Amino acid sequence: MARRGHPETIAGSSAAEIVESVRRLIDSGGLAKGAALPPIRGLAAELGVNRNTVASAYAQLAAAGLVETRRRGGTVVLGVPALDGEGRSASRELVNLADGNPAIEFLPDPRAAFGTGYEPALYGHPPINESLAAWVDSEMAPDVGPVPRGLVLTHGAADAVERLLGAHLARGDAVVVEDPCFLSSIGTMRLNGYRSVPVPVDADGMTPDGLSRALEAGVRAVVCTPRAHNPTGASLTGERAEELRELLSRHPEVLVIEDDHFSAISARPYHRITPASAPRWALVRSMSKFLGPDLRLAFVLSDEDSAAQLSARLSSTAGWISHALQHIVATMLHDEGTARLLRHARDSYAERLRSLTGALHEHGISLPPDRDGLNAWIPVGRGEKRLIDALALRGWAVRGGSDFAVTERSAGALRVTTANISPQRAEAFASDLAAVLRPKRGA
Repeated sequence: MARRGHPETIAGSSAAEIVESVRRLIDSGGLAKGAALPPIRGLAAELGVNRNTVASAYAQLAAAGLVETRRRGGTVVLGVPALDGEGRSASRELVNLADGNPAIEFLPDPRAAFGTGYEPALYGHPPINESLAAWVDSEMAPDVGPVPRGLVLTHGAADAVERLLGAHLARGDAVVVEDPCFLSSIGTMRLNGYRSVPVPVDADGMTPDGLSRALEAGVRAVVCTPRAHNPTGASLTGERAEELRELLSRHPEVLVIEDDHFSAISARPYHRITPASAPRWALVRSMSKFLGPDLRLAFVLSDEDSAAQLSARLSSTAGWISHALQHIVATMLHDEGTARLLRHARDSYAERLRSLTGALHEHGISLPPDRDGLNAWIPVGRGEKRLIDALALRGWAVRGGSDFAVTERSAGALRVTTANISPQRAEAFASDLAAVLRPKRGA
């Protein structure tokens, strides 16, 4: 049992002191991953404090992602959070419909851009390529309207979201995320100790009822995907965006982040949820889906204060985004060949998604017809793991909905990447999925 002052046990007379004591023990190895903390009643008695003091300390530790309270297992120490991401590999014997990758055939070749006018940049060089800034002014700025704004470049959308949250929030603060949720957002919440407040996603995107409840509960930030939501493929309609915008206008204290990851190749229009009067906001557009995941660059248009904080955080760590990378991206974005390829990619991705949706419909599996993006989301109810295993036996690798679930209600689905699917492969997969579903649905 813990004793006051013992160097290898929990000490403290306030919640803050107990939290700090547990942190030190975790850092020193005195409390290893999986170790159980003392029961609240017992530790309170040993330390001579109120049980509420210990309960508050444990709640703060849980909010920071250091411990987890389990129904029957008590409160246990967590290790470094296990983070998942895209690019899941599969056996060579399987057709990989799990990786979430774009099709290489639709990614512009960056090699030609290497030798076209690049000049090495030194310390003190302006952080943003003039040609890139001009592209943002032309192609992105009109979507936020005539409001005071700043532009910052980051190492992709996930980097932007993490830095924005870090600039405005503290560990334990509550953040609205979609449920189901993009993998990197789940990782950001866990790693930084934010409290995820899940809001369901329906056919038209983030739901107003869910957002309203979250706002009334006191969230500090909202992260929303306006179109081609990953994993469901849902996009906000104009009417839905207006509903969300009206709700957010009543809570000016909330940071609004829109992650428009599929922008240049989306088949759906962008509908803004950020109120014109919002003091803290950001629109993030990365290059990963249409120029390539290895080009780690995202544009962040935001209010001027957020831009200043984001820029300061970047300057104190990475310094700036490589000007060589900026030159490559700018060269490709201003190339007419890239523009033609992106238009072709947009139409082809939409057709491939429709191809699978149509094939599934022919086999009695109905999905919403207006999805967008690189993936199909197929609700299957319980038995998700059994279906994944059964499909693997038939030669298919897919991802389970539980990977993206913030709550159990959004599990029980399959996410199928359609970026490289052909009509023949779509038909074969639909036939096999229908076959493995029959015994389950007929049970």
